[in-house]
Amino acid sequence: MKFTLRSGCAGLIALALAAIAGRAAEAERSVVQIIAFSQPPAWDAPWRFQGVGRGTGSGFVIKGRRIMTNAHVVSWARQILIRKHQDPRPYLARVAFVAHDCDLALLDVDGADFFSGLEPLEFGELPKVRSTVVTYGYPAGGEQISYTRGVVSRIEVQPYVHSGNRSFLTVQTDAAINPGNSGGPVMQDDKIVGIAFQGTPGLENTGFFIPPTVAQHFLKDTEDGKYHGFPTTGARFVPFQNPAYRRYLKVPDNGIGARLDNIFDSAEAAKVLRTDDVVLQVGGYTIGSDGTIMYQGNRVQMTVAFHDAQHGDSVPVKVWREGREHALSVPMLVSTNDARTGNQYDTPPRYYVHGGLVFTPLSLDYLKTFGRNWSDAASAELIYNLSYRRFESPGTSRAEPIVLAQVLPHPANANFRVTGRALVDRINGVEIHRLEDVIRAIEGATGPQHVFEFMPKSTLECLGREDIGKANDDILKTYGIPRDRRL
Repeated sequence: MKFTLRSGCAGLIALALAAIAGRAAEAERSVVQIIAFSQPPAWDAPWRFQGVGRGTGSGFVIKGRRIMTNAHVVSWARQILIRKHQDPRPYLARVAFVAHDCDLALLDVDGADFFSGLEPLEFGELPKVRSTVVTYGYPAGGEQISYTRGVVSRIEVQPYVHSGNRSFLTVQTDAAINPGNSGGPVMQDDKIVGIAFQGTPGLENTGFFIPPTVAQHFLKDTEDGKYHGFPTTGARFVPFQNPAYRRYLKVPDNGIGARLDNIFDSAEAAKVLRTDDVVLQVGGYTIGSDGTIMYQGNRVQMTVAFHDAQHGDSVPVKVWREGREHALSVPMLVSTNDARTGNQYDTPPRYYVHGGLVFTPLSLDYLKTFGRNWSDAASAELIYNLSYRRFESPGTSRAEPIVLAQVLPHPANANFRVTGRALVDRINGVEIHRLEDVIRAIEGATGPQHVFEFMPKSTLECLGREDIGKANDDILKTYGIPRDRRL
């Protein structure tokens, strides 16, 4: 009898192991390698593009016969190829939807037989801290699929590197996530619990993946055939733990509530929220005085409470105002007002060239052309106008600050002392708020000279209007510029 029991147990274990192996084999067939040939623009010479580069990433099949991956894997792609597990044939793919804010993308694949034998992977729940996950993908450009096992070590809001100015819920693991892993699924109990997407330079055994909640928000957003993005309130909330300040605003000292420190006048939520409102609750989440909520057992920044909303939704919010509680409905809309402060994609930079003077909007992408230590190379005026003026002095902020990116040498501008990297204040007396103002000021001029004024000290330079007007076509031809503008 004992021998029979042992044999029976061994048989059950063998069956269980075979089932696990079968499910793992099924999952790995649904994980693909992505090869993208990309060509981003040159932001300091905005009429041209950089050389084509080859990069690899990973992706996986989801329902609807599509591939999910990271946006950064396919950004600026001229061509996208997909390789299936143990299949030598490459398949052409194209981007169906891309979400640069949360670094996700969906691909359509050419070839009627591509999805034959591939089962879509299903999403699971946010994994628990200290639970084990397995990352699938094609790291380091390898041609064979790789698996790395790790433990979930932390769940918190982190900046998403791809956008450069957005932060969302992120899961940290000690599973190796290397270049090429990006876009691959992170699995637990045969379900997708994340999408591998970034690491931290200098830290070993540390990788990050996008949780299912963010991916499902992206998928729901695309159901109407368009991706709008994660909406925002346009408000900045700060911890509210100063007892004297709480007494001043007549707020109970109970450890609940974060203070609204600032809100953009242009934000739709400004019709409902006010500075010094103390936010007590967002949706079903109670807001701690440190500006956090409890989210599925994890204490994270309160912004997560707004992230379930889609563009056009309203979120129920309770605030403390003027000594009592108010129940409000806060509209949530997608805003692109801060696009220039992050990394931009899909649309080449705007520019205007006249007399060898290259004008383009001030942006993070432009500043990064200064080199690895661009924040040291850029002037304080450039950084202030890009990142801080709209908060500190919104009345003087310009919708699209314009820089003189460079001056293309030519006899007609030989004595122009400002060589580039300068913020434009006025041209021919016209205050410059956007690129169209530059064109209007130059093309509408009638005087003998063009007068250029630059920030911060109103540095003034002049060029002969007729001289550079006559030289303009020659300058464009000399430097291989097909058109004098892109708007």
